[in-house]
Amino acid sequence: MQRSSSSLLRTARRARAGMSLVEIMVVIAIMGIVMTVVAVNVSARFQDASIQTTKIQMNAVDEQLMMYSTKHKGKYPSTSEGLAAMKKYFPNEEVPKDSFGNDFLYFSPGTHGSHPYEVISLGADGKEGGEDANADINSWEMNKSE
Repeated sequence: MQRSSSSLLRTARRARAGMSLVEIMVVIAIMGIVMTVVAVNVSARFQDASIQTTKIQMNAVDEQLMMYSTKHKGKYPSTSEGLAAMKKYFPNEEVPKDSFGNDFLYFSPGTHGSHPYEVISLGADGKEGGEDANADINSWEMNKSE
């Protein structure tokens, strides 16, 4: 009888050693929830970083426009000439794009207040308006807040 009870005990231990299907599904569900929360937070940080990078690039364009103006007796490129007129002032003679891969829009004279020019990024969607990462970024608003 002792053999049969020890045999039963070993069988019971083996049965309890593994995880049931329900336990595995619960673990997978918890991991899925955690991964979703992390993904949402990380994507929001990427959007914030893209917006900040675009603002930094726009400030660099502003600095190059100031250099252009200094060398051209206070004049800026016209809207029709655009930023392409300043190619030689940029590294590799390439006009930078915003961090979303879109060209900056350029207007001279500016259409808001007495700004001599405006540089605009249309955001992630490349369309006027929008919210969050899709919102437009305007040089005249950035300069107003400084």
